Amino acid sequence: MQLSAKVCAQEFNWEDYYITWDKPSKHSGESMPLGGGDIGLNVWVENGEILFYLGKSGAFDENNTLLKLGRVRLKLYPNPFEGTAFKQQLQVDKGQVVISGEHQGLKADVFLWVDVERPNVYVDVQANKKIEVEAAYESWRYKERFPKKRENNANSWKWAPPQEVVTKRDSIYTGDGKVVFFHQNTDSTVFDIVVRQQGMESVKDSLYNPLDGLISGGMLQSQGFTFVEQRSGKYMDTDYQAWVLKSKKPAAKHALQVSLHVAGPVSLADWQQQLEDLAYSKELKSRVKNRNLTWWRNFWDRSYIRIQPDQPHEGNKSWQVGRNYQLFRFMLAANAHGKYPTKFNGGLFTYDPSSIDSTMNFTPDFRNWGGGTHTAQNQRLVYWPMLKSGDFDMMPAQFQFYQRIQRNAEWRSKVYWGHGGASFTEQIENFGLPNPAEYNWKRPEDYDKGVEYNAWLEHQWDTVLEFCMMMLETANYNDADIRPYIPFIESCLRFFDEHYQYQAKKLGSKVLDQHGHLVFYPGSSAETYKMAYNASTTVAALKEVTRRMLSLSSAVVNDSLRTYLEEFQQKIPPLPTRVLNGKKMLAPAEIWARINNTEAPQLYGVYPWGIYGVGRPDMDIALNTFHDDPDVLKFRSHVGWKQDNIFAARLGLTEEAKKFTTLKLKNADRRFPTFWGPGFDWVPDHNWGGSGMIGLQEMLLQAVDDKLYLFPAWPIEWDVDFKLHAPQQTTVEGKLRNGKLIDLRVSPEVRTADVINMLGR
Repeated sequence: MQLSAKVCAQEFNWEDYYITWDKPSKHSGESMPLGGGDIGLNVWVENGEILFYLGKSGAFDENNTLLKLGRVRLKLYPNPFEGTAFKQQLQVDKGQVVISGEHQGLKADVFLWVDVERPNVYVDVQANKKIEVEAAYESWRYKERFPKKRENNANSWKWAPPQEVVTKRDSIYTGDGKVVFFHQNTDSTVFDIVVRQQGMESVKDSLYNPLDGLISGGMLQSQGFTFVEQRSGKYMDTDYQAWVLKSKKPAAKHALQVSLHVAGPVSLADWQQQLEDLAYSKELKSRVKNRNLTWWRNFWDRSYIRIQPDQPHEGNKSWQVGRNYQLFRFMLAANAHGKYPTKFNGGLFTYDPSSIDSTMNFTPDFRNWGGGTHTAQNQRLVYWPMLKSGDFDMMPAQFQFYQRIQRNAEWRSKVYWGHGGASFTEQIENFGLPNPAEYNWKRPEDYDKGVEYNAWLEHQWDTVLEFCMMMLETANYNDADIRPYIPFIESCLRFFDEHYQYQAKKLGSKVLDQHGHLVFYPGSSAETYKMAYNASTTVAALKEVTRRMLSLSSAVVNDSLRTYLEEFQQKIPPLPTRVLNGKKMLAPAEIWARINNTEAPQLYGVYPWGIYGVGRPDMDIALNTFHDDPDVLKFRSHVGWKQDNIFAARLGLTEEAKKFTTLKLKNADRRFPTFWGPGFDWVPDHNWGGSGMIGLQEMLLQAVDDKLYLFPAWPIEWDVDFKLHAPQQTTVEGKLRNGKLIDLRVSPEVRTADVINMLGR
């Protein structure tokens, strides 16, 4: 049965997916997200005032804290938000928040939106009477601050600062109708201390340093406003200073703009000029707004999953799963064009921490697990779902993060071990060296300088390979030119080849085992199985990345590299298995010394590597692992970065996939439905949301070789409208109603023959 596009469009009402509040918030923990480009705002109304935090990708200070760039507070006179008629609404299809109020005959609407192409935040006020507006820029970094103990989890020092930590003060000044604010990094940063700590001073001048000369800040301004005064105050746990602008005269319409800019190394004069150029566009504002609306419309058209679209209400838990999938994708779009990847531990949407943990009376800059520190196991879960959602424009931020630090990772290999290849640890700073606390200041004198002295992270090198595969998949899904990524992927593979030959030479006289395979020891299977021999995460990753590289044309992989890869492929050992209680199953490694965490890396052969699963041979081995491995059962959960929902979907286990994905994507225990966490990390927990997205996608569509398995783990009672992306630059869209597939559309059409409907009707 074919339905016209016109009929399909009429069936869906975007307003069902709006988040609407009819009461103001109690504090910033009850904020809603808004963003675009590489700017994220937390917006809320409290005591009749509109407040929003300013977050921007890449705003790192000397301690590698990802700074909030301040807070804006708006007040209207007379105040329409003091009455009982109130509405705050996130309109996800338009990328805007609308706040409406009525009091004593005064009606007003405030529109907030972020330009997706230029780093500008717009605030438009419209009222039925002439009113005055006050806009205050608020900063808690008007003075130096001295974070202590747990507060240093927001920066790279964590629990082990080598000296007193100082958050340097910002510079703030006012002009006619504007407030300019910025944080300028001083000459000494965490980079300098970490290089010295880790014995890399001999090559320091060759290392990439993203903190050098970095300036982060912006400008609040309006032509119709003037600076009136400076004030002091305290919000939640933190004192602040406010620089107040006020409208010059009452009017029915007011407009304000906040422009944010991060650059470095750069002189202050150049940064200020760049800020002015970004802020003052010659383009008409109406045209900017229309361009923005077009971007959001295209964003939502390229992918969606809408469950039970005919029953849109909070009490419908399955509908809620689909709605929250969309909301979290909206949050990811706030950093679509960032220089830096979306952080797993809050993205751009962190806020005052005491509303999460009452003992954390810290500034709004706080987030757990660092700002400039990137944890690959967590980051990968944020980026994998972007392939099937078609959000390819968001992925280069993560890829380029690795490319920028590739040379630093190669210097690690050369300085410490005298071999080639890029050595990436699990927790890396934005300059490619291990986090200093995890590297450990109290190391044995003869301990390998290239290895973190840390029970969780030692010898864990392989998570970078998931990003290598993502790079390769962008060609598969989007026909992207991946030639710029090939040297990076080659360097990552060479590290394993050369490092484990180096290790073998240290331990014995042969570099390969009796079968001619490399010996990956000592290794680590995720953070869980330590001192591992041939960890499954390493073996599966090397097998699949090498296989995919060899499938590329000679225009991408030249003959010399191909010959090397073919020889390397022969040296990769088989994926380890074991027999427990008479059942063969996947093993986390051939052997290991201890268990240190609660991951299930024995199932990484199922996801992300796809060696086992629906449409693959020996499915019983993977099913035995899921159902009967005692560690897998003990570690099972839906919280945070747990992947049980994904494993279940990949194995065609519909009930289990439904259960764990529903737990993942149900409303968070906070006012905004997708502010999950803290889980193992922080709020909002982006790897919680990312793993939820992956699980739902895999329940709906799986790509195995040339075949596209539709509904491989989908509950037959869940009606759904969907559009997802697949390999060979394919999109698959359709509807399921009463267990029957209707209106299937596959592009290119020739791929329709490759679709296998697992529901059979």
